[in-house]
Amino acid sequence: MRLAVFASGRGSNLDAILSAIKRGDLSAQVVLVVSNNESAGALQTARRSGIPHLHINRDHFDSDAAFDNALLRALTDERVEIVALAGYLKRVSPAVVARYKNRILNIHPALLPAFGGKGMYGMKVHQAVLDYGCKVSGVTVHLVDSEYDSGPPILQRCVAVADSETAESLAAKVLRAEHEVYSQALQLFAEGRVRIDGRTVEVA
Repeated sequence: MRLAVFASGRGSNLDAILSAIKRGDLSAQVVLVVSNNESAGALQTARRSGIPHLHINRDHFDSDAAFDNALLRALTDERVEIVALAGYLKRVSPAVVARYKNRILNIHPALLPAFGGKGMYGMKVHQAVLDYGCKVSGVTVHLVDSEYDSGPPILQRCVAVADSETAESLAAKVLRAEHEVYSQALQLFAEGRVRIDGRTVEVA
């Protein structure tokens, strides 16, 4: 499976995906790393690993259409089959979502539909979970549609919230779960075991 990974930051989920591939747990090849942030750690990882990479930002283009076309051209050139968003903090445009319908995945550090939506990312999510008094949080791998965090879930995993939990300690626990679950979800696609019917995602 030819995989593109989009990331805006350090790229720890990219590292986890590459490790899963190396272990033989994920039957995929990362053929492109894309970031809107030229100093992203994910781009540095791609350079070290000899993976084609692209720094691309809407500000570089005169129109949304020109940006979308450049991004789609890069994906097409690398014959990308699945796109994995891994801490990518930009909304994927409807044009890209349509071209890769049911083939773009995202990982969110909570149990969607709770604590999702625009502006809910990183430590903001974990603090919101604590402020609400939740006893569990978790991870959701979901398909991407034209809205933030609204696509149907593929896999979810719960993480217990301790009485003494801080946003930082919860973030660390959730991140460990992310690193396991994302590769598992991607492997389901690599094995052709995912069937999608509207909002219903079935795993064979």
